[in-house]
Amino acid sequence: QAQSDKITLVIHGGAGTIRKENMTDAMEQAYHAKLKEALEAGYQVLRQGGSSLDAVVVTIQILEDSPLFNAGKGAVFTAAGRNELDAAIMDGASRKAGAVAGITTVKNPIKAARAVMDNSPHVMMIGPGAEEFAQTQGLEIVDPAYFYTEDRFKQLEKIKQREANQGKDGGWLPLVGQEKFGTVGAVALDQFGNLAAGTSTGGMTNKKFGRVGDAPIIGAGTYADNQTCAVSATGHGEYFIRAVVGYDVAALMAYKQLSVQAAAEEVVMKKLVEMGGEGGIIALDKNGNFAMPFNSAGMYRGFIRADGVAETAIFK
Repeated sequence: QAQSDKITLVIHGGAGTIRKENMTDAMEQAYHAKLKEALEAGYQVLRQGGSSLDAVVVTIQILEDSPLFNAGKGAVFTAAGRNELDAAIMDGASRKAGAVAGITTVKNPIKAARAVMDNSPHVMMIGPGAEEFAQTQGLEIVDPAYFYTEDRFKQLEKIKQREANQGKDGGWLPLVGQEKFGTVGAVALDQFGNLAAGTSTGGMTNKKFGRVGDAPIIGAGTYADNQTCAVSATGHGEYFIRAVVGYDVAALMAYKQLSVQAAAEEVVMKKLVEMGGEGGIIALDKNGNFAMPFNSAGMYRGFIRADGVAETAIFK
């Protein structure tokens, strides 16, 4: 039975050291406009009876195509001066999932993740193999130069300069706290009561050795189960992997009968903080209740409900 009054879409565009004093009014307006555009696109899919999975892909694709966010076109650079992209998607109804990591030529990594879920027996593919698979699926392949943006390259140079000044190699751990974590993500509830979650990222500036964060790890940065919730995370991925953040929120709801708000806050504001992990999540339950907690200075975020009323925010 369709329940179009329940449809809900929640998004994030990354969390971290986003400070009001570092942002011009024009920049702030640009972020709000792009978040609203993404929300509106996903909402149209849901309003027209589309699936939560389709809404998540459409929404994230818009954020991937925008240089404002650390995903797709605006991805940060690795220490080797490349853009290596990760993404994942999960279906709350079947608990099927797809993920890609370390890809450099697929224009929209979220589409590659969806193809892995829908058209392969696997959950995760990485590197050249994932790119080869994306090609067989007819996805748009681009020259790696497509992902280059001047701002992100300057970020890398700044960090490398700081490393040189400190006289040490920071390759084991990218400098955290200095740069925002720009992962993008979406969680959706469609009129059939199905939840979905998706996440896409360029990872951390100056990452080395093929480092992969939490975004494409099912149960860490991305998770969905109709019985509990859909979750997409953003932050210092190493902590989110170790805390199995997405699954932990769902488990607290399943085993302790916590609300999505209480479960999300327990994980982000308590458990992660105790470990030293910085960032935030968006979480949505099957009744359209959602939470957007973050323990960092800011998190690009927004939601749109069934009535079409949308809100976006950046700071606390």
